[in-house]
Amino acid sequence: MPSPLDEPKDVGSALRRGIALERITLGWNVVGVVVLGLAAIEARSVALAGFGLDSVVEIGASTVVLWELTDTSKNRQAAALRMIGAAFICLSLYVAVQSTVVLLSGYHPKHSILGIGWTAMTAMVMFALASGKARAGKELKNPVLQLEGRVTFVDGLLATAVLVGLVLNTTLHAWWADPLAGYVIVFYGVKESITIFSRHE
Repeated sequence: MPSPLDEPKDVGSALRRGIALERITLGWNVVGVVVLGLAAIEARSVALAGFGLDSVVEIGASTVVLWELTDTSKNRQAAALRMIGAAFICLSLYVAVQSTVVLLSGYHPKHSILGIGWTAMTAMVMFALASGKARAGKELKNPVLQLEGRVTFVDGLLATAVLVGLVLNTTLHAWWADPLAGYVIVFYGVKESITIFSRHE
């Protein structure tokens, strides 16, 4: 049975593969919002809450790309890119405030085995999906799909950063690792939004 990551033979199969990858991403993140929400509430973790919000952004990005792939006009591509950029700005602002509050208050988040397990799986899944989207986007010459592939790659990096913070908190009681992982989310969110808007002014 062929994998959705296999190399397509024509544009039609590349388009179908891109749509399939976006649907997988969408489904994974819908489940992730619920799992991360429960884990964040239980552990009082700003990093898990921020990563849950990143999953919401990823849901929006995947929805935008699925919408854009039905009509690849320049106007629709530009609108799709702006929507993804705006979502990153909102995410960055929220997580920056939350991380700062946690650091200043010295709040100690609890351990989260659920959070560790989910972020570990998410990192592996997102890196695989990002690779597939990058190839499909390149073959289709579709900048929106290529950008969303980078968003998915960033999602994998963020999952890794949050995972490190959770593990440090669990094993070394390094409470500060949790909000610092939140700042990683802020950094990438700002970086991606600047990239988007600078290319499409």
